[in-house]
Amino acid sequence: MSRRVRRKVANKGKDGVVSLSCYETGVEDLGTERNGVVDWTILPDDTVIHLFSRLNYRDRASLSSTCRAWRVLAASQCLWSSLDVRAHKFDTTMATSLAPRCINLQKIKFRGAESADAVIHLQAKNLCEINGDYCRKITDATLSVIVARHEALESIQLGPDFCERITGDAIKAIAFCCPKLKKLRLSGIKDVFADAINALAKHCPNLIDIGFLDCLNVDEAALGNILSVRFLSVAGSSNMNWSVVSHLWHKLPKLIGLDVSRTDIGSTDVSRLLFSSQSLKVLCALNCPVLEEDTSVSTIKTKGKLLLSLFSDIFIELSSLFADTTKKGRNVLLDWRCSKKKDKNLIEIMTWLEWILSHTLLRTAESNPQGLDDFWLKQGAALLLSLMQSSQEDVQERAATGLATFVVIDDENASIDCRRAEAVMLDGGIRLLLNLAKCWREGLQSEAAKAIANLSVNANVAKAVAEEGGINILALLARSMNRMVAEEAAGGLWNLSVGEERKAAIAEAGGVKALVDLIFKWSSGCDGVLEHAAGALANLAADDKCSTEVAIAGGVHALVMLARSCKFEGVQEQAARALANLAAHGDSNSNNAAVGQEAGSLEALVQLTRSPHEGVRQEAAGALWNLSFGDRNREAIAAGGGIEALVTLAQSCSNASPGLQERAAGALWGLSVSEANSIAIGQEGGVAPLIALARSDAEDVHETAAGALWNLAFNHSNALRIVEEGGVPALVHLCLTSESKMACFMAALALAYMFDGRTDEFTPMVTSSESSLKSVSMDGPRRLALKHIEAFILRFSDAQAFAAAAVSSAPAALAQVTEKARIQEAGHLRCSGAEIGRFVSMLRNSSSILKSCAAFALLQFTIPGGRHAVHHASLMQGAGAARVLRSAAAAANAPIEAKIFARIVLRNLEHHQVEHSI
Repeated sequence: MSRRVRRKVANKGKDGVVSLSCYETGVEDLGTERNGVVDWTILPDDTVIHLFSRLNYRDRASLSSTCRAWRVLAASQCLWSSLDVRAHKFDTTMATSLAPRCINLQKIKFRGAESADAVIHLQAKNLCEINGDYCRKITDATLSVIVARHEALESIQLGPDFCERITGDAIKAIAFCCPKLKKLRLSGIKDVFADAINALAKHCPNLIDIGFLDCLNVDEAALGNILSVRFLSVAGSSNMNWSVVSHLWHKLPKLIGLDVSRTDIGSTDVSRLLFSSQSLKVLCALNCPVLEEDTSVSTIKTKGKLLLSLFSDIFIELSSLFADTTKKGRNVLLDWRCSKKKDKNLIEIMTWLEWILSHTLLRTAESNPQGLDDFWLKQGAALLLSLMQSSQEDVQERAATGLATFVVIDDENASIDCRRAEAVMLDGGIRLLLNLAKCWREGLQSEAAKAIANLSVNANVAKAVAEEGGINILALLARSMNRMVAEEAAGGLWNLSVGEERKAAIAEAGGVKALVDLIFKWSSGCDGVLEHAAGALANLAADDKCSTEVAIAGGVHALVMLARSCKFEGVQEQAARALANLAAHGDSNSNNAAVGQEAGSLEALVQLTRSPHEGVRQEAAGALWNLSFGDRNREAIAAGGGIEALVTLAQSCSNASPGLQERAAGALWGLSVSEANSIAIGQEGGVAPLIALARSDAEDVHETAAGALWNLAFNHSNALRIVEEGGVPALVHLCLTSESKMACFMAALALAYMFDGRTDEFTPMVTSSESSLKSVSMDGPRRLALKHIEAFILRFSDAQAFAAAAVSSAPAALAQVTEKARIQEAGHLRCSGAEIGRFVSMLRNSSSILKSCAAFALLQFTIPGGRHAVHHASLMQGAGAARVLRSAAAAANAPIEAKIFARIVLRNLEHHQVEHSI
């Protein structure tokens, strides 16, 4: 397997930013509601500005066009001092349109190369800070132009993903163009050579915070020349010469914090740095395997300096920074943030520490190294929760992303570590995440929703999320105009909808409508949103009541649209699964028919059975299986090429997953209810793959393959094909070995059809296209089949119960036999008049075994309480079966099983007749 507003007045502080004021204005003073209608245009200016500050830049710009007053207010420079464009498409056109508002822009967050290219078109000459992610395609040229146009830059951060196309040339351009630079953090650069670092040392005298993270080569000696540096991180960087580092970096006169996490530094070099540096106060060495495996690590002398590592208690170590000894334990960071008196130097250290801890914990969670379970359970989860309460937005985001990541074991199969998830829950993490999801910053909303989604894979956490009001929050976020927020919220609803008890709550919160609307809103180019929305709808559609809600909300049309037009396999799979679940309620609502009647639905599902992705094929076949229960759908699927497609699918899935095998055979079973389709399946080559699937090791596959072969065997030509293709031994094997009583039952019925004499009648009349079947010898297979049909029936016979029933007509005696013989699932089978008639005819067969088999089958189909028992009883009464049954029950030469079973069927018919008359 990644959201309250105070009133404020438009007063500018010393930084030119609108300050907040907590004064309250009564509703009557606002005068915004007259005759029940709110007039937004007469809100006080400060209120409008405050509301605008809570909007993303696109909504802010759109609202400014509402009226002249709002256009003036929306242009207020206090609203455009910072810009976060990560959530929306930000290109040259958009940047140009925003440029007039961004004259005094100071901070910008962007995502991807296209957005980076567009930054210069904002013409924000006073830009001080840029923060970019998804930077893999950003080039030297782009970064060089950005810094050349913005000489006032003080902070440049690109990462945490690797800047693969940025080299030392861009770093030199930064040095030459940005003399005011204070902070430079770059991730994943291949080579940071001496000339680039020396340029920074020469031209950036105020550079105090440097981060070359996850770099391949960094010139250690040159870094020793940047005498202004106070905080330095080389976390995750490889090929470091630690001997050079320990001999040079301790001479850096202002170095306070050093981060060497996720590197191969050893205890000797750590000791030298701690012992030799006069200024160093904090050394962070988290997840450093060489250091942690060194048995002498416990002897390292820190000289009162702080060493953060996996083998230390990080909260206790952080407490040592404070003179106030009351700041202890897991609340140390929170206590510091809430303290009124703060040391300026300590603020610098703690701010940096929060940043590097959040970065390292996220990177460690992403790589998920072995052996860290104890750390995550005892410290890691609590650290992430504490960092999530930071005043730094990017630290909060990274901590929430870390929570979303560290619980995941297998992203493909949505597997999480339950202990880690519950550790977050027990530490109060659910409420923290939900509060973060309610904040107005969309970046935080997105990451919090992602964490909630991943944690909710655990049933206990999902229950806690629901109890804390998480369903309402996620349903609200799913309506967001921010694609990332909507995507993660839909993912949360997807995981929460796994629980049956939460489906109704999601529907009540408006979640169904929100999810359907998402599909229409992001109908193209947003695969993640669509997959999450379709997946959640698929889960909800499994519930009868919610499936009706999905249909009412337009879900059938939305899901068919995805199945027809979307090319992403994840979306196709979930859309097909959702349609399958919608179609599974044929007896309780009209969704089965609605799906079949939606234009292009059946054709799209047939086409998806040809997908190269197994999951898509499986769900499409499952949908066709459920839809085939409707008569109109069954014939439309066949007319749309469904038989050919499903036979081809069955032929190709001998080595596929049991789920695909079950659904492929199940869809053919459903189509074969129609005799015309049954004949077509046989002619298309469907017999052989079904026999192969009958040999599967999976019980569920046994049932669907046996069911399909049972239907096919009703036709004489198909029966001959089954014999010719070796189907008799396969069906006999099912009767003997399958753990599924239903599979055994249907295998026995298929064998009975094949050898009840009908096939012998038609053998001389086979057509030229079936001439290859003439030479099949039926004697051997017949003996084998009858032998094992008899053995199957005897499995459901109790000699003592039969003896008691033979001498007594008391209902209790027959009830005892019925209870022993009953196959619960057989009550779901629905037979046609022709099929019932064939079993009635079989009661007259010369074979005593087939008589017993026919009586046994009719017993299963008429047991009171069975789903179609009344239907079957009506067919039998119309066919005059009672007379044949009495004859069978009284026949002197009939086996006792046939007699007793016939008597029970007669009693069942009487029961249904009385019930009908009532």
